[in-house]
Amino acid sequence: MAPHSTCQSPAACSWEEIFQHQDRLMRLVRRRLPSFQDAEDCVQETMARAAAHATLDRDRLGPFLTSVALRLCIDFYRDMDRRSRLLQRAALIDAPLTTEEDVCDEDFGRWLLSQVRQLRGREQEVILARAAGISTAEFARMHNISLKSAEAAFTRGRARLRTACSQSLEGRAV
Repeated sequence: MAPHSTCQSPAACSWEEIFQHQDRLMRLVRRRLPSFQDAEDCVQETMARAAAHATLDRDRLGPFLTSVALRLCIDFYRDMDRRSRLLQRAALIDAPLTTEEDVCDEDFGRWLLSQVRQLRGREQEVILARAAGISTAEFARMHNISLKSAEAAFTRGRARLRTACSQSLEGRAV
């Protein structure tokens, strides 16, 4: 519970009155921020904003501090997210357009597609549908079959592809 406000005059709350809330604010934000230093910065910023607020209702000092602290926590994560997106964009700009992994992934994708084409019937259809982004449930509706049948065909198809991959990695002809 917040300490009772002891401000007596209509002037801005004093630093001492605001400081009474420091421990409570620290407990509040420490659970929400990744480090002690981040929490400490947040509490200091919260108290500084309260001290700078000339028209703050003294009876609302505790709720005001809580609200500002929680909003600063949200701002912290928004800023982290924004920085992360910026770094990802910067990394994409600096990254070469095609890497060896991309070439290998494309080659594996072509090989796997050739293996899918060797599957028969529903197994092939459901695997190709899933590769096109169609869910197993949607595939079942489109083909007027039960969901269980579609899922079984998908499971069998995946098992056959897994076996083909294993055999290929072992060097056996498929």
